[in-house]
Amino acid sequence: MADITRRFGFRHLRSTPTSHIRHLRGGQLAHEGTGLAFWFRPLTAAISEVPGDDRELAMMFHARTADFQDLAVQATVTYRISDPTTAATRLDFGIDPDTGSWRAEPLAQLGTLLTETAQQHALQLIARTPLADTLVNGVTAVRERISEGLAAEPRLAEIGVSVLAVRVTAVRPEAEMERALRTPAREQVQQEADRATYERRAVAVERERTIAENELASQIELARREEELVGQRGTNARREAEQKAAADAVRTDADAARRTRMAVAEAEAAGTLATQQAEAVRSLGEAKAAAEAAWLAAHQQAGPEVLQALALIRLAEHLPRIDSITLTPDVLTGLLSRLSTPAAPAAPAAPEGPVR
Repeated sequence: MADITRRFGFRHLRSTPTSHIRHLRGGQLAHEGTGLAFWFRPLTAAISEVPGDDRELAMMFHARTADFQDLAVQATVTYRISDPTTAATRLDFGIDPDTGSWRAEPLAQLGTLLTETAQQHALQLIARTPLADTLVNGVTAVRERISEGLAAEPRLAEIGVSVLAVRVTAVRPEAEMERALRTPAREQVQQEADRATYERRAVAVERERTIAENELASQIELARREEELVGQRGTNARREAEQKAAADAVRTDADAARRTRMAVAEAEAAGTLATQQAEAVRSLGEAKAAAEAAWLAAHQQAGPEVLQALALIRLAEHLPRIDSITLTPDVLTGLLSRLSTPAAPAAPAAPEGPVR
């Protein structure tokens, strides 16, 4: 929209760089171009402002397929007024000299023309296509058909409008039909999901079975190794017992040999001791015999009185203790008479045994 200011009954217009201005004064062209700025008198001026930028036109319309199903088509058309001079002469782009706004609605008129033209070509295509094919290929087919139809439309060329691009964003059936169409796909997706679930469970079961088999194989291998270990332990124990028995046998033989040697030594020592003891006993006996013989020889040379005195001494040594003794006259008389009478010497007799 142009910017218009007032000064002393005159008007000053300053347009945007994308607006094409056409100024007629008294029916004659005074100014024409893009991005103009000039003074004018409002009573004699007729000014048109034609936008020269790219514009987007969104449209939505309903169509019916070959199998009588309703569809909603949503599209966007990008266009531009390529010949603003022609457009200004064919459409009312005149602006108010005081406010700078359009007196009419030229863009709405142009949008209606584009929408109806695009809708006409899309309806012709959709009316000959079944619903399923339209939903599958509808976006591309409708876009191409609208582009071709707008490019071949003569009226757009006559008013200086160029279509730059066409975009179809959606081709959708009614809600109930859309749910009905989604059901088989959902069922198929659900079946695929169930199949994937079953396959995943089967894989899990197979993996669990493999794990169980591996565990069982591990247990079998462990049991086999334990059996080998028990056998090896038994062999080791048997070898240890055999070695211990052999060592005990060697130790027993050594102890027996030692004891035999000790017994022999003890026997020899006992024999030597017995011989020595026998020799000592014999020597002692001989010594006793010699002493007895000397004692007897001494007694044989002594007189009776001496023998009697020795006998009394020996008797006194072997008698119990006597605290007092009583001598009667009879005893003294006899004893004195015997002592005063000398005894005749008698021949010595051989002793029968040792006198103690």
